[in-house]
Amino acid sequence: MLRVAEIPDPMAAANEVLIRVVSAGVNRADLLQRRGSYPPPPGAPDTLGLEVAGVIEAVGDAVHDWSAGDRVMALLEGGGYAELARARATQVVRVPDTLPLGDAGAVPEVFITAHDNLFTRAHLQAGEAVLIHGGAGGVGTAAIQLARCHGCRVIVTAGSAAKVHACLELGADGGINYNAEDFVVRTLDETGDDGADVILDVMGAAYLERNIEALAGDGRIVVIGLQGGTHAELDLSMLNRKRGSITATHLRNRPAAQKAKIVAAFARDVIPALAAGTMRPVIDRVFPLDDVADAHRLLESGAVIGKVVLQVAAG
Repeated sequence: MLRVAEIPDPMAAANEVLIRVVSAGVNRADLLQRRGSYPPPPGAPDTLGLEVAGVIEAVGDAVHDWSAGDRVMALLEGGGYAELARARATQVVRVPDTLPLGDAGAVPEVFITAHDNLFTRAHLQAGEAVLIHGGAGGVGTAAIQLARCHGCRVIVTAGSAAKVHACLELGADGGINYNAEDFVVRTLDETGDDGADVILDVMGAAYLERNIEALAGDGRIVVIGLQGGTHAELDLSMLNRKRGSITATHLRNRPAAQKAKIVAAFARDVIPALAAGTMRPVIDRVFPLDDVADAHRLLESGAVIGKVVLQVAAG
């Protein structure tokens, strides 16, 4: 279902920049779009790809903060699997000199998602405990680093001993193999029976009841993925007793003004750590653009720690 083809070059609108792409991240949202279940928002390209890194080729007439030749990464609504991609100027971030452009394509989607949901949505505070489901995935590996650097106790779930080990190496305090252990029991054990103050969840319906059981008083659950389904029964009495809250978000369809604020917060809070090397994108495999189908197959297999990246050009 995937093929590489020649299409007309995109043109930057007045408020956009055109990026000569070096690398593009591969995300689960791309798999869903390929299957026809996650269409791009109105006006976005049909070409897959929600994040890129590269060099600005041209800027729109209303753009004054960026110039041709700038090294950047960008959050897109689509069109990243390409030699040229257009991005809103407000969704572009400068790539530190210490971060190769080939690695930077693995940053925007997962680090911005993790940062926004942990700190803006869930109001994670230093000293709190956070449970990160899918800790070995792209968002998970970003979230581990963000929470750890914020002074939080980090507990993760992952699907194998090797993935748990990778999360612990990245800075997690506790790792739970969900195929061999009950994550509710282990989370309570890791927190002295208090539970997790924040739960970052990629599963949705399948984990809803047990997430509430694992939640601390005044805890917050943020659902960012629906890998375990969309419909579940909710025990409001348990949530009420814990004074808990549940929110759910997608990044791609957020209004442009919201995205501008989210990207600005990421640039302010996270880019200095990426520049210093205290945080880093975790990359499992890099594929040339022509091998995009193999990249999707690998991500679908679940045998990935961190990100899968497409190399579009040298950089």
